[in-house]
Amino acid sequence: MTQTSGMPFDDIRALLNSMPGPDTHAAQMVSERDAQLTKPPGALGKLEDIAVWLATWTGRKPQITRPLVAIFAGNHGVTKQGVSPFPSDVTAQMVANFSSGGAAINQICIAHDLGLKVFDLALEIPTQDITEEAAMDERTCAATMAFGMESIAGGTDLLCIGEMGIGNTTIASAIYYALYGGTAADWVGPGTGHDEAGVKLKADVIEKAIALHKEHLKDPLEVLRRLGGREIAAMAGAILAGRAQRIPVVIDGFVATSAAAILQECDATALDHCIFAHTSAEPAHEMALKAMGKQPLLNLGMRLGEGTGAALAAGIIKAAALCHTGMATFEEASVSNK
Repeated sequence: MTQTSGMPFDDIRALLNSMPGPDTHAAQMVSERDAQLTKPPGALGKLEDIAVWLATWTGRKPQITRPLVAIFAGNHGVTKQGVSPFPSDVTAQMVANFSSGGAAINQICIAHDLGLKVFDLALEIPTQDITEEAAMDERTCAATMAFGMESIAGGTDLLCIGEMGIGNTTIASAIYYALYGGTAADWVGPGTGHDEAGVKLKADVIEKAIALHKEHLKDPLEVLRRLGGREIAAMAGAILAGRAQRIPVVIDGFVATSAAAILQECDATALDHCIFAHTSAEPAHEMALKAMGKQPLLNLGMRLGEGTGAALAAGIIKAAALCHTGMATFEEASVSNK
């Protein structure tokens, strides 16, 4: 589906075309060591798969010493259509809450010893209302993706992405609808607390937006700039930067997955370095993951965003790395093997 425009998106397409592939040698080394660890083969289930995945995309033995949760916050012009029961001011208020340590994500990061960065993406300047015009022009969208790529500056070896943005479940639903078809009603849910009438309003707003932009939605990057938001674009950039720097990425819930979906539609292998943290309680998330062919790690009935699901998954991923590198082999432990 990738197209060429001769504009700022060309740099993004060039990065997509130059993504590093898997390190099969590193993966094989981990598999061979796993077979010698003091446990029956396969006894750690998915933890063993995660250890191999880490080696595949880092090119070294599984080790996580600087995990990071990056939260991207953006505001959306479409909120003037009444798609959220909360005002847009709440986005900035929650960013302040993250910064002061008072949010759920802060507590989960403490529990799993994760770093946390919060990125305010021009909250005072919402994107345009997608029912009236494109959310962003191409230059703004590409620049915001580039900003997201800077989330790994300073170094990390596991990147967990999350978001905050009043109205962004509407945006994510519109993206899924544009990419995978169906109707708007298939992709909408309660978001931050809508009743049945509110959910129907969201669907109607999305149908209006898709009708406006329908002639331009064959290119996934056009889907992003026309229907997306700054936090969606920044998360897509962060995922892409992770691939370029061989940093595994953990993707949070319903909204974060929509950013990943854009990249996968550009290149089917673009998310091979990613793990999907959990299935959101937002109803259409499971449907989106199925359309993408992705299996999430957890299902805890969560739908908060903020990177909370990704941070919980990071704890499991850290455990998988430690189990592989810290466990003794049968020979090292002088334990009889069959």
